[in-house]
Amino acid sequence: MTIKQQSAWSGMVTVDDTALAVTDTGGTGTPVIYLNGSYADQKPWRRLIADLGGDYRHITFDERARGKSRRASDYSFEACVRDLDAVLKARGVERPILVGWSYGALVAMHWAARNPDRVTAVVSVDGAMPTVEIDDATREQVRNLFRKLSPLFPLLRPLGLAARMSTAQHAEINLELIDLCSARALAPVLAGVTAPTRYIIGTGGNLGATEKEMEDMRAELGRMLDGNPTIRISGKVASNHSHILSKDFRSVADAVRELAASRDPRVS
Repeated sequence: MTIKQQSAWSGMVTVDDTALAVTDTGGTGTPVIYLNGSYADQKPWRRLIADLGGDYRHITFDERARGKSRRASDYSFEACVRDLDAVLKARGVERPILVGWSYGALVAMHWAARNPDRVTAVVSVDGAMPTVEIDDATREQVRNLFRKLSPLFPLLRPLGLAARMSTAQHAEINLELIDLCSARALAPVLAGVTAPTRYIIGTGGNLGATEKEMEDMRAELGRMLDGNPTIRISGKVASNHSHILSKDFRSVADAVRELAASRDPRVS
């Protein structure tokens, strides 16, 4: 089958009341869509994209109010799922490999579970892992933490640790993620994923969780995956959550190559 050559492109894709900054390397290779962490932009993917090289068509984009994308009235998780749909439609991509890190991994899992005939495979990079449910007191602690951190937001934005949102919006995105990753909410999503999926998980803690909390999440993930042979943990690397894409990108690249090797030839 002849695959149409796609030209490289960079620009804005309109969705809802906003516009997303998108970069598409073009080519005839397997399309790979990269989904960012909560407040990150496209930059953390550079090493991985360079390692995978020209055999792939790489598509990255900044989520709402991140990077070069514009602000919006809706920053919910469902808005992020719609953004993925919009980018795929705008770039004419069918059956991509989804690679998501942290928050983006959960977006990838939800989208794959809802669109089993439109995805080839998924790579989850230290994301979409089960958390414990939290009570109202803990929710208020999270909101208070973001209030305390808010003076630092201008300094944190270039590091991909904050977005162009209000303090309250930052907190609510974080709380929604915790809810969506509760074992009760995540289990049916993972059970619904039929595409071949690989997890690359790190070690150590995170800015929002201690080393023990992260290890407990990873252990619970292993138990949760026992019921779905389509999904497996293909690597545990030395990096912690924040540095996994900069230090262990080769393990992620290996997972992408493995999945691409068995890719369905039906692709645009």
